[in-house]
Amino acid sequence: MPEDLNLKGKVVAVTGAARGMGRAMVRGFLAKGAKVVAMDLSWDPTGFSGDNDDAFLKELQDRQDDVLVATADISDAQQVESAYLATMEKFGTVDVLVNNAGLRQRNLFPPTGKVTTLETQDSDWEKMFGVGVFGTLKVTRRFIQPMLERQSGSIISVISGGAMHTGTDGVYVAQRSSSREMPYQSAKAATLTMMFYLADEVKESNVAVNILIPGNSRTTGYDEQNEARREAGQSNRAIGRISMLPEHIVPITLFLAGQDAGGVTGTCFDVPIWNTKHGLGGSEEWRDPEANRA
Repeated sequence: MPEDLNLKGKVVAVTGAARGMGRAMVRGFLAKGAKVVAMDLSWDPTGFSGDNDDAFLKELQDRQDDVLVATADISDAQQVESAYLATMEKFGTVDVLVNNAGLRQRNLFPPTGKVTTLETQDSDWEKMFGVGVFGTLKVTRRFIQPMLERQSGSIISVISGGAMHTGTDGVYVAQRSSSREMPYQSAKAATLTMMFYLADEVKESNVAVNILIPGNSRTTGYDEQNEARREAGQSNRAIGRISMLPEHIVPITLFLAGQDAGGVTGTCFDVPIWNTKHGLGGSEEWRDPEANRA
């Protein structure tokens, strides 16, 4: 498989860092010797599955030389600015940004996350886009500055596979149009397009921009959401699918973090396919043995 380039001493900012895939990424970067800015709205336990204590926060606090824990709502420009200034004060630069944070559908429409488009209100879309699109833009616009100045860096954004895909006849279709995930999927699709354009815009500044579509991961609240859907008698495509460990996204994230525009850029990757292609195993190998799929 392609090796991640030397990340030792690199400064990596990760949003949505407290739980799930963000938590796995933070640990992955630290294991490679990187310095990490771990941004999240709240570092207090929520009671969701996989988030039962503050052990991870303590783990990071014990590594203060290598980690900056920043509480930040990415939809709030001032909080983003505060996190950026704290990053520059502590580490002096930013080499990599991972846009992982987003407002989950189940947070907007608890407990199942399911709603039809016509049942949504304008305010639902404003909240979702405020975090997933405008929040991602706010963080990117600020944290990319040291990369542009130094003419080197990497931006990685996590989206969803439900946006659209191309069939064999070349027609674009939604992959999960029956999942009732508006406005979540629209926000992810907007982020995908934004990052494709950004990749071309900053290529001359030698900054790579890539996008990741993760597999079906058992992240925070996954079990509770599925149980609520069962109790409501709702169909759930996640039930019966292989639920993977959040760590499955780490290898490709490390690899892309080592890129600049002279390498891989302007590309959207399906993570399970990439893992399989590079000898890391498919969904079965990354299966979460404790996932609630009954």
